[in-house]
Amino acid sequence: MTIEIEYEAEKKLELPWEKIIREVVEEAMDYENCPYEAEVSVTLTDNASIQEINRDHRGIDSPTDVLSFPMIEYASPADFDGLEDQAEDFFNPETGELMLGDIVVSVDKVEEQAEKYGHSQERELAFLVAHSMLHLFGYDHMEDGERLVMERKQEEILERRGYVR
Repeated sequence: MTIEIEYEAEKKLELPWEKIIREVVEEAMDYENCPYEAEVSVTLTDNASIQEINRDHRGIDSPTDVLSFPMIEYASPADFDGLEDQAEDFFNPETGELMLGDIVVSVDKVEEQAEKYGHSQERELAFLVAHSMLHLFGYDHMEDGERLVMERKQEEILERRGYVR
């Protein structure tokens, strides 16, 4: 598995951010029974940069906590059947790994939301990565039913690695 992590923010989180990201990505992969080795890119940035990305890609001119850029359109969430039929679209030709997509996290929001919700920054970062990984697997939260499924899965992924409130 390839997990590329870039830390672009000037503000440094005083926590083992690389370990947290790797643990949560790996746990999400196991939780969703992904049958392939995969690659994920995670960028840690600040509010100004994520606001620019949010504006450019979603037309929303405000900072957000996390953005997900999935590489795969699933027939249904985490349905890996048929991906090999389109290997040139979904698998890295050099490594053979499934290209899940990119995650962008605002370290400013990690700090702000941890304080707002009364839990640790470690838990907030883990939550945002778990949330984004589910988006990379095709889950969404636009409707109540979808939101409830995502919330349950996020909590289970976090609990399995000990990132509880």
